[in-house]
Amino acid sequence: MIGNKLSLSPDEEYIRLDNMLKMLGVFETGGQAKLEIQNGSVKVNGTVCTMRGKKMRKGDKAEYNGMTFEVC
Repeated sequence: MIGNKLSLSPDEEYIRLDNMLKMLGVFETGGQAKLEIQNGSVKVNGTVCTMRGKKMRKGDKAEYNGMTFEVC
């Protein structure tokens, strides 16, 4: 993790959206992440995403509360 970027390890193909936001410290718990995602507060690649299990791959970006987070 570097700032608002999360690096996948070589053996990882993706990370779930809720886990990504929790790991980056956007939310303290997975439950908080789940609620915000399901309420439509999170965008993925510019589009509102309500799927907490959305597979985030390298190059994908999530937006929440005016901040952008990227998988690299």
